[in-house]
Amino acid sequence: MYTQLRETADELAGVLWREHTVYRERGGGVVIRGEHVRRWISLGPTGGKDQALLRAGRLLDGGTTAPARTEVVVDLKAGTAELAAVCRRMLAEVAAVAETAPAQATRGGRTAGSGKPDRPGRQRKPGRAARAARPGRPRRERHTSLGSFVVLLCVAGVLGAWLYSLFGGGYGY
Repeated sequence: MYTQLRETADELAGVLWREHTVYRERGGGVVIRGEHVRRWISLGPTGGKDQALLRAGRLLDGGTTAPARTEVVVDLKAGTAELAAVCRRMLAEVAAVAETAPAQATRGGRTAGSGKPDRPGRQRKPGRAARAARPGRPRRERHTSLGSFVVLLCVAGVLGAWLYSLFGGGYGY
């Protein structure tokens, strides 16, 4: 299966991009990287005969791959032109998502939802939802428990007995 994926990926890469890198990924699939367009395409085995899982995504700053934006199962018996058309459609979807995401997140130099200006090179983490109160149990204020008072009384009693043995009590009676 790997050789079939590798051959298909080489043909596909030649049709899609002049500058590309084809390499094997850990799961037994093949990745085509287009550094100049900042996109990647992955062909992976699906378990079916002559079928492959085609995934597409973008390359982040520093060359790391972002998670796949689109996935589709394709028939490897289809010609290279048909596979290239599917890849172009997927790459267009990835580009459309990449174009709209920054426009929605940033408004006037500020990130959506905060008053702080954006810092270059930093990504904003999504905010946490507020925790809902547990149903059926009213929320209690923090109070020192009875066990804490018992421990304090015991420590005070031992300290008092030690001080009494040092300074108090007479000798010989």
